[in-house]
Amino acid sequence: MHEPLRVLIGSLSRGTLAAGAAADPPSGTVLLDLGAEHPSQAGLLELRLWTENGVVTAAQVVVGAMHRGVEKLFEVRDYRQILMLADRHDWQAPFAGELGIALACEQLLGLEVPARAVWLRTLLAEHTRILSHLGFLGYLADTAAGIPELRERLRDQTLRLTGNRIHPMANRVGGLAVDAGPDWLAGQRNAMVAVRATADRLSAGLATSPRSDRLRSVAPLDARTVAAYGVTGPAARSSGVELDLRRHRPYLAYAELAELLTPTPHTEGDAHARLATLVHELRVSADLVQACADRLAGLAGPVAVRLGKIVKLPEGEVYRTTEAPLGVAGVFLVSRGEKTPWRLKLRTPSFNQVAALEQVLVGVATRDLEAALASVGYVVGDIDR
Repeated sequence: MHEPLRVLIGSLSRGTLAAGAAADPPSGTVLLDLGAEHPSQAGLLELRLWTENGVVTAAQVVVGAMHRGVEKLFEVRDYRQILMLADRHDWQAPFAGELGIALACEQLLGLEVPARAVWLRTLLAEHTRILSHLGFLGYLADTAAGIPELRERLRDQTLRLTGNRIHPMANRVGGLAVDAGPDWLAGQRNAMVAVRATADRLSAGLATSPRSDRLRSVAPLDARTVAAYGVTGPAARSSGVELDLRRHRPYLAYAELAELLTPTPHTEGDAHARLATLVHELRVSADLVQACADRLAGLAGPVAVRLGKIVKLPEGEVYRTTEAPLGVAGVFLVSRGEKTPWRLKLRTPSFNQVAALEQVLVGVATRDLEAALASVGYVVGDIDR
């Protein structure tokens, strides 16, 4: 078999290639840049593709260039320190990482958090989903006017609430470290108007722009492949697999918001459907944020349960899942009654999405690789954790 084409998704300027290759990729290597806002700008994903007549016949994904050993770091830190680290594997959706571990700890403790914390956590989870989806939709450069400005506006809201622009570090075992005042909630409502307007522009662009035709029928992902690789989130839903833990296994305040969780109408399973599903979910998340803000405006009370200086979980184990922006995120926690976990393992959606590329990319024309890869969501830190 002839030598494979080496495809790197990342940025040369960020030192993603080996020393001495900073100016140009090596011979036989193609560097894909999916846009300034796309998560591929941080980290490196390598593909080895065998092609014939300009069509991919076999694909191999190479991961591990950024292995961080975070699961072992968790095991030598107490639960407060773990929450500070947990928002750094999917840096597109840091709040989601914190939330999963906090919920797992609270489940093992049998701890019920205050109602205000439940609704504010739900709002922040959807705020994070919007930020994450917008990053991937930045690939639609010709229809995405205003995405960088909107993302910056949402990050400014995070900064105003938590003091941190990117990594909120807001969750605590027992609730939240921050509370939202009326002015901040008003800012969220105003930001959601801009989110809906951006979604409208993106929908119009996907329907009429020349680029949208290049997305249709590209890299189809069928239900069988979804099941075989454990693909979840928008990628699965756009293939007609109706899997959303917010609807089917509600947590936080989602049971009371079920009527807002409308399924995507885009189920063709191709690159166009995947990006259109992200646009649809922008509107859904905006409605959820609006509903949470309205509820919080009339809901008094604390946002956390006061715990001792040292938090120890009882002996036992728990597996807790949440619907992160890219799909199902799981936390498997084993406690032996100490202030640090005996084991803490993560199930991250990016790994399954990327693994499925080895089948999804077969049959894709090399000229359509960029569109295919831009439509499958992943964050390198979520893979090389």
